[in-house]
Amino acid sequence: MAELSVSRKNISKLLSEMQGRKFIIPDYQRPYKWDEEKCETLWNDITSFHFEKKDNDEYFLGTIVTCKSDENKQNIEIIDGQQRITSILLLLRAFYKKLENMPEDVNVIGLKSQIAPCIWDVNPISRIVEDLTKIHIESKVTTESNNDIFHRILYEGIYDENNRDLFTTNYKFFFNKCEEFARDNPTQWQPLCVTILEKCIVLPIECENIDTGLTIFSTLNDRGLPLSDSDIFKAQIYKTKKTPNEKRAFADKWKELSEIVDDAKLTLDDIFRYYSHILRAKNKNNTKEIGLRKFYSENNYSLLREQDIVDDLFKLAYFWFAVNTRQNKIDDREVLDLESQKYLHCLQTYPNEYWKYITSVYYYKNKDSDNFNNNFTLFLKRLIAFLFVKFIEKPTVNAIKDDIYQGCIDVYHYNSLNYQIEINESFKELIGKANNLKIAKSLILLKAYLNGEQNDLIPYDFEIEHIFPRIWQNTNYNGWSKEEADEYLEKFGNKIAIEKKLNIQAGNGYFGRKKEKYKNSKIAEVLKLGNYNKNDWIKEDIAHRENEFQDAIFNFFKLNLSTKSSA
Repeated sequence: MAELSVSRKNISKLLSEMQGRKFIIPDYQRPYKWDEEKCETLWNDITSFHFEKKDNDEYFLGTIVTCKSDENKQNIEIIDGQQRITSILLLLRAFYKKLENMPEDVNVIGLKSQIAPCIWDVNPISRIVEDLTKIHIESKVTTESNNDIFHRILYEGIYDENNRDLFTTNYKFFFNKCEEFARDNPTQWQPLCVTILEKCIVLPIECENIDTGLTIFSTLNDRGLPLSDSDIFKAQIYKTKKTPNEKRAFADKWKELSEIVDDAKLTLDDIFRYYSHILRAKNKNNTKEIGLRKFYSENNYSLLREQDIVDDLFKLAYFWFAVNTRQNKIDDREVLDLESQKYLHCLQTYPNEYWKYITSVYYYKNKDSDNFNNNFTLFLKRLIAFLFVKFIEKPTVNAIKDDIYQGCIDVYHYNSLNYQIEINESFKELIGKANNLKIAKSLILLKAYLNGEQNDLIPYDFEIEHIFPRIWQNTNYNGWSKEEADEYLEKFGNKIAIEKKLNIQAGNGYFGRKKEKYKNSKIAEVLKLGNYNKNDWIKEDIAHRENEFQDAIFNFFKLNLSTKSSA
């Protein structure tokens, strides 16, 4: 096993040993993410410990996993623990600023001489800070735009009230807490400094290289903010870059990828998960699902060393950005026409995300085909029919997992989606009974899009309107009893997809009045109700519309599942 060193150090020893060296937060790390709530927890824990401790008590802050920097062996790269180290340094800088503002006496001078070596290089004889820019930490996280603010806070001990970054927010929090504590506990403020320096303990694990560091990290529970799977993958890909230029180029690409993924309202873990199903399909692996980190870590992360992996991740990220932001073009090429976006919207309301795996495989394999739009729409319709029918029959995720895995393989290797289910007229009854399942909203949306006059996308925040209101008001309807209303209330024939604003405006009123609101809708199904030739909405109307609903959904399913088709 590669060399590693495990020790036990208090904060003073851990940080003051960094004379002439730095902790490096490398490019592959995530940005600083601790918020004020986490800092408040740390502060409360430490102050409670201070008041309750006995002579030999210590407060354990957790482990710190580091390795030697490739660029400068004197410096130490932080693999795990950067959130805590960064926060502790902000806390100590707040204490030091408080001391700088106090009249100097022997205690103030003594405390400053203890804190200073934790933050800066000091003169080995005088123990005086001669250059405030020589701090013991440097962040190289390229996705973090506020590194200069962090470094400047440590240099100067001041902050800009207009800044809203986490470094500023947390430093301000710690400084204010120092002021409050000194005011409320004047005899305990200086001993609290000593408690933090001498009684707060960490367990540094120093590794010879990043490989060992990542192995150690994966076995530990981080008390702070743990690295995500994609952070680990980023580190592995980063290691394959040999020159400084390659590393900088990769860091810039990763920043761009992160921004695309954020704009797509996804995470990098999501993109790696979708890509893992492409790789599974490629290798004809239709076994049970494997944990994301376990999948990529096999054979020493060999999958992450493939030359095209980052480019492939970009392709998936751009696709899902287009899907989730309703863009019809990728790289100036139309790939998502209105029809495909309608069916994608239906899938986005589906009760689980397995449809995203096979859709990612389909896009990856077919994105460059000349007839992509038309074929993609056919694929989505077939996928919807299969997934919706399976969920109506058995509303659990296990009912579709194996079919999705096999479907990914069929799409990747044979460009086909051989999902076939025989359904007969009796299935309409199951459709009606699905009105209280998690898939009900998806079915209502699908029915809205099956209307031939629906020429626009329905807003993501659409709501389900009960045409006959759920809140019973005897004055609203003639000839209805409460029992009759309850029987018909939740039928699909009484529900419709509607814009959120119109749903609020329509309220729980009489149908004749709600019709006027319906006329302002851009959803064809709602407009049809707005032009209904009666002002009463009675059980016969619900029953008629229920039959229409079941027929439309059933015919869609049967048409798209009856024969084999290519993807």
